[in-house]
Amino acid sequence: MKLHHSLIAAGALVAAFAAPASAADISGAGATFPYPIYAKWADAYKNETGVGLNYQSIGSGGGIKQILAKTVTFGATDAPLKGEQLDKEGLVQFPMVMGGIVPVVNLDGVAAGDLVLDGKTLADIYLGEVKKWDDAAIKKLNPNAKLPSTAIAVVHRSDGSGTTFNFTNYLNKVSPSWKDKVGSATSVEWPVGIGAKGNEGVANNVAQTKGSIGYVEYAYAKQNKLTHTKMVNAAGKTVAPEIASFQAAAANADWNSAPGYGVILSNQPGAESWPMTAATWILMYKQPTDPEASKAALQFFAWAYGHDAMAQDLDYIPMPKSVVESVEKTWKSEIKGPDGKAIFASAQ
Repeated sequence: MKLHHSLIAAGALVAAFAAPASAADISGAGATFPYPIYAKWADAYKNETGVGLNYQSIGSGGGIKQILAKTVTFGATDAPLKGEQLDKEGLVQFPMVMGGIVPVVNLDGVAAGDLVLDGKTLADIYLGEVKKWDDAAIKKLNPNAKLPSTAIAVVHRSDGSGTTFNFTNYLNKVSPSWKDKVGSATSVEWPVGIGAKGNEGVANNVAQTKGSIGYVEYAYAKQNKLTHTKMVNAAGKTVAPEIASFQAAAANADWNSAPGYGVILSNQPGAESWPMTAATWILMYKQPTDPEASKAALQFFAWAYGHDAMAQDLDYIPMPKSVVESVEKTWKSEIKGPDGKAIFASAQ
């Protein structure tokens, strides 16, 4: 089942696959990174159960704000909250799916996978130190490419973004200059470039701007036929963004090593690892104000975990079975109704 609407149509995302929303629909908001798979799951789930998903693809920062304001049943973020904040707010955090962040470019005569970048050069582009496509650093990585002497138009996120968190986390690890001058966060002071809202906005800007570069979740690049680059990984190997390279990066992740399964997958070791692999998380209250709504959301997430082939169709990586089993134990032990009983257990 494929999405039939454009994923770069900014402003057309709220409840795009659950309109009109009804009282029975599940409400959520946040990360744009997983929007393609949430939309696909939601479409199939509504066909099967009649229950829709009203998901606002507004960025991780917006999702965190909405769950803290209790205006949605769940928030979605690609930047995991730390244990102390989860405890303070009474939240449970769990990962839903993993995927890859890819650089995308708009250069005449350059097809997807033709161009190779490494972390340092990517950081220097976003620092404004590599200004043209025929810069010596890019030429060295692409000795046989016909690179134009065109100014690089840098596109970045303008909103609070988990994709930005993971992108800048990677640049922090590979570029001391980036770490010193910019750092890593969901929002940073960008040295150069123009901002766009959401993965959708970045994809749209790159698609419309000659000589541009941006960073988006791979499903946006693939579905909208954007030109992605290859990358040189931590092992010094050139790799393409594909499910095998995303899986390689995620293979050694110890999901219990951080509170709320908050494992960062950037710049992982291994000859086949994609360097900008990332997970995305769900935030829900341990003691929800609307237990029935939370119960419906958990039923949806359990169903989604069981339909991982849909995620793979969009080049996302499903969570390992062991992680899913651990997450479901977390639901049963931590998300309770007013009677103190587990909401998820009572739904089974």
